[in-house]
Parts: sequence; structure tokens; C-alpha cells
Amino acid sequence: MPWNETNAMEQRIQFIRDWLKKTHCVSDLCALYGISRKSAYKWIDRYMNDGADWAMDRSNAAAVVHNKTPVEVEQALMQMRLRHRTWGARKLLHQVGLEQPQLMLPQESTVCDMLKRNGLITAKPRRRSIGHPGRPSSVVSGPNDSWSADFKGQFKTGDGLYCYPLTVTDNYSRYILGCQALAGTLLEPTKAAFTRLFKEHGLPRSIKTDNGVPFSAPTLGRLSQLSVWWLKLGVLPVLTEPGKPQQNGRHERMHKTLKDETLKPPAGNSRAQQRKFNIFRQEFNEVRPHEALDMNTPAQLHVASPRQMPDKLAAVEYPDRFEVRYVSANGGIRWHKQWVNVTSALKGEYVGLEAIDDGVWDVYFSFKKIGRLHERHMRIEDHMGQFRRHA
Repeated sequence: MPWNETNAMEQRIQFIRDWLKKTHCVSDLCALYGISRKSAYKWIDRYMNDGADWAMDRSNAAAVVHNKTPVEVEQALMQMRLRHRTWGARKLLHQVGLEQPQLMLPQESTVCDMLKRNGLITAKPRRRSIGHPGRPSSVVSGPNDSWSADFKGQFKTGDGLYCYPLTVTDNYSRYILGCQALAGTLLEPTKAAFTRLFKEHGLPRSIKTDNGVPFSAPTLGRLSQLSVWWLKLGVLPVLTEPGKPQQNGRHERMHKTLKDETLKPPAGNSRAQQRKFNIFRQEFNEVRPHEALDMNTPAQLHVASPRQMPDKLAAVEYPDRFEVRYVSANGGIRWHKQWVNVTSALKGEYVGLEAIDDGVWDVYFSFKKIGRLHERHMRIEDHMGQFRRHA
């Protein structure tokens, strides 16, 4: 046996001796022997389960002939599985042991291998991981460069009905563009509120929100029907990281003032609450000086966006180098005569695909990259990026 292999075996044996003494915890032993916790627990598991040759290198241990599970044992387990198609290895071993105690039954892992080998386990499709673009930029260059939107926490008015205030601000001037009392966070009322704001103030370059509905959804690119509409208007949806409201700090600070001045106590009904919101908005925008604005009011810095909301949405266009595909009603596209899932949020729309390597394509909707198609697996993985450069 080569010296380096002998040395490795001696190290494993000495590690187990020290572990059995129970004078050090596993973490301390790992530091002492210069190994990872994964390796340590692997050695412990081999010592506990593999018998006398546990310390051998697997390359040599593999040459040792182990007893194969007897045919009658495998047949008994597989017949039990056919009788109980939803049972796993542990239940199968328990029941076969009760009915045929004379059999020497294998480990659970061996039974799992048997089930796979006999086609009795169907692998579940792996769910697509939904990524996140990460921390949004806080740089704002001028009015309408970035808006923020959120639903300030719901509360009950005096009549016992819930109110969900939708608030929208310009991040440069702190100007409150809208504060509307809605009955919920449904798409259509929210879209109607933004339509009024876009017609009155023009279109921003981006809108920053949290990851809640209707701003985001657990789909490819975190696209919701609302954010798809924004993208078709040329407005980039920007998401804060989950659980980090401080990334939309200017907006959250306004919420605190809003709560102090309009919700203590709430009004008797939604209409009365809206009047309180309107009074607060007018004072916040036009009367209340803002320290971060050198004691100017938001109205003194705010101007409407030169980008007007169109009467009709234009078709999404892509550069000539892109492959363009239609997203069907089932949320997928056809690619090389195969169906590839995209997202139901884009049904009826067109996506663009840009080749970046052999068999690898970046997938865009409008100017936002939403994923990456790997032809080898015919699957679009979430690959959060920025937006494409127009060519």
C-alpha cells in the first residue's frame, strides 16, 4: 500500500479515536486535523456503518466484494411496494420485517436504490429557482428618474372595512404623486390608479417597489401583469430585496409621517379617509419644508415628465440580431420544435432571445433580461441581470 494512502488511513483512524474519547467537539477536531465538517461526518458514518474496512480509500474499498441483497428479499420488498404504491423505504422495511421476520433486510438507502432500479420512483420535476436582481441603486439624477410605490399597511376605518393606501412618490423631489385609499391590492384598481398618475405626471424611467402583489410575482424575472404593463410603457420595474424596506428608505420615511398625521385615529369610512389623505398630500407637497431639500418643498423641485403616456401601447421591438418568439396561452414558446416554459405573465406577448454562446441564449421581455435558455436542457433558468443596450 503506498505511503500516502497509509498515512491518510492512519489520520482517519486517529480522528475516530479522538472522537470516541469525546474530549473535543467535531468542530474542534476538524480544526485540529485540517478537514471540513463534511469529511468528518463522512468518516464517522463510515466507521459506524461500513465495518472493518471503513478507513480504506473508496478506490480500494470498491474492490472489496460485498454481499448482494438476496433475490427473495428484493422480491418481498418490491411486492410490498406494488401493494402500497405510496410507501417509502422505511415503511416497506417495517412491514416486510413484521410479515417475514426471517429475512435479513438491507438499509433504507439500498431499498431506495432498488425502487429506482425497478422504475417504482418517478423523479419530481425540479422547480425553477426564482432569483432576484439584488440591491437596487439609490442614485437618482433628477425628477421622474425614479418613482417609488407601495401599499402602506392596511387598516380598518370606522365602519369596520379595510383600507389599503396606495402611495407613489418621486424619489428626487420627494413629491407625493398619489395617495389613494383602495379596497385591496388587486391588479385592476392599482392599474387604474397608475393610469391616472401617468396621464397627469408623465412616465418615469423606473418604479421601485417591494416584492409584494401586484408589483411582483414568483415567476420568471419576478414579472407580474402590472410590471409587464410598465415594461410595455418603457418603465423599468425595480425591486428591493426581500425583507429590506430600508432600500426604499425615502418612501418608508414618508409613510411614517403619513401614519402620524392621517391614521391617529382613522376616519369613519373610505371617503373620509381619502379626504384626510388629500389634505396631507397637499400640505406635504406645497407647505411642509423638507430638510433633505435645503428646506424647499417638494413642489418647488418637482416637474412633470416629458415622456407622455401613449394613447395606445406600441408593439415591443427587439434588435435584428434577436430571435423573437410568441408566448402562447400556456405560457411557453416553441424552440427547435419543443415547448419551453416562460411564464404565464407574458402570454400573448413576444420575447427576444440573444445568443451568447453555443446553445445558450439570454431571454428578454422588452428591455429587461428575464432569464437564460440552455438548449441542452430546453429550460429557461432565472438569470437576473440588468437591461439590454438598445442597438
